[in-house]
Amino acid sequence: MKKRQKPVGSAAGERLGYQVGGGIRMLPHNFCLDVRRNKILYFLLLIVLAYFVIFNYLPMFGIIVAFEKYSPVKGVFGSKWVGMDNFISFFSGPYAGRLIRNTVVLGVFDLLVNFPTPIIFALLLNEIKNKYFKKTVQTVSYMPYFVSTVVAAGMVIGFTKAGGAISEAMKFMTGGVSENLLNQTAWFRPIYILMGTWQGMGYGSIIYLAALSDVDQELYDAAKVDGAGYWKQMWHITLPGISSMIIMMFIMRMGTVFSVGADKILLLYNASTYEVSDVINTYVYRLGMQNADFGMSTAVGLFNSVIGTILLLTSNQVLKKLSGTSMF
Repeated sequence: MKKRQKPVGSAAGERLGYQVGGGIRMLPHNFCLDVRRNKILYFLLLIVLAYFVIFNYLPMFGIIVAFEKYSPVKGVFGSKWVGMDNFISFFSGPYAGRLIRNTVVLGVFDLLVNFPTPIIFALLLNEIKNKYFKKTVQTVSYMPYFVSTVVAAGMVIGFTKAGGAISEAMKFMTGGVSENLLNQTAWFRPIYILMGTWQGMGYGSIIYLAALSDVDQELYDAAKVDGAGYWKQMWHITLPGISSMIIMMFIMRMGTVFSVGADKILLLYNASTYEVSDVINTYVYRLGMQNADFGMSTAVGLFNSVIGTILLLTSNQVLKKLSGTSMF
């Protein structure tokens, strides 16, 4: 006679499974009951999922345009299929080398300068003992992030034009003449990078300050008893304590190295600095919005996105092997 399944002894066990041959067989979760009990939470989750589906996944259908001679009149299904012709035209064109070079240079320099800057700033803020002075410095440093990019670019243009504050300061230090620095190829990249530092340093330090607050203070007390100075404490306690956060932020930043923002560059550059300022995203803008070459524009943008994805996945795997920390 077949032995009847016996429920697990505890109340929790009775809800979760039955004893079968020395093991536990899990019962299917009552999803409908859970939905009825947590209607509000599932409704909020549905809104979030709908946002990502509508604005992140459905637009990916537009990738097809990269392989077409797209015409807005004929639409996606009526446009002529050209395969890889758009990609071949881009890479065999006269601008591919310049665009890729400028994108890499600006992206790498932005990473080298503006990734560690918020970390250093957070470490310095963490050492300020006067809470009123610390709050004041934090507030002042956060403010540029909330300034519109258009307004911020207008301020930079005003400071660097002939007669502007920065141009006059350069004239005083070098003994030359006051001139528009954004018209000079040698100055465009430093100005672009430093503008990013000014806008993002304070706001970017918030996440590192939060990570620093979780470091066990008893470790610092023990280090002081052992005679460790500030630098040894920072090297052996502070940085290891926030290393996981640094690695996570670095991985995400690597995915944007090729995604040099077109907004600031479009506001700052001009024809005289195209040689050092024209990047893939500005080229995509000109192709799509000015030349109405939507197929080529989509193809170049797709290439940019694929490179960014490769950098993200590669950096994630490398850091996972080196440190054991990764995003996925």
